[in-house]
Amino acid sequence: MLENRKLDSTGETSNRQRIPSISGIHGDIPMGSQRMEMRKRQTTGQQEASSAAQAPPDAANRGPNACCFCWCCCCSCSWNEEGNERNRRASYETKTEGTTDCDQRPLPTLEEVRCWGQSFDKLMKCPAGRGAFQEFLQTEFSEENMLFWLACEDLRKETNKSTMEEKARLIYEDYVSILSPKEVSLDSRVREVINRNMQEPTAHAFDDAQLQIYTLMQRDSYPRYVNSAAYKTLLKTVSEQNPEA
Repeated sequence: MLENRKLDSTGETSNRQRIPSISGIHGDIPMGSQRMEMRKRQTTGQQEASSAAQAPPDAANRGPNACCFCWCCCCSCSWNEEGNERNRRASYETKTEGTTDCDQRPLPTLEEVRCWGQSFDKLMKCPAGRGAFQEFLQTEFSEENMLFWLACEDLRKETNKSTMEEKARLIYEDYVSILSPKEVSLDSRVREVINRNMQEPTAHAFDDAQLQIYTLMQRDSYPRYVNSAAYKTLLKTVSEQNPEA
């Protein structure tokens, strides 16, 4: 019994001696939480380091408004390109349309005006005749036919390769493309020819199309012009200014 008690007491004593170690283990919990906190900090630090490594090399050098600056630069470049395109197109259209300016073309004689009513070819060879005919086409909403023909004439005179290619591209966009409001009426065969020619544009890329539009104006618009009040008024005005004719 004494031995058992001793054992029990020893066991109790040993158990009691273990209690501090158990409480010591529980007492290590704050150290565990500290380790967890340290791990969190290490993980956060690793994530930040990883993010910094994945960032673009020049990200650190960018200011707070870097995106705005880049956007402005891109917009400026795009705006400049569009502005240059508009200037080139405006200059080209001025050259083609300016040939029919009333202030620049010479005053026709009575004989010339009479010839216009007899021959479409003579009318088209005369700057004043083309101008008067173009004014009539405006009333019929078909001025693009004359503008296209004049643009082709201008292209055929061009000798500079880069300028010629640029003019050919503008002619296609303005008068051949189905997206253009000034598209002229061309059959499928002529369009196929143009598409092939545009792979390597030359000064004669639109010859077939120019002839087709010329024929269209001759057969369709020209007879109406000769019988129009505009032509008769012009003929009367010129005859009054030149009574001796």
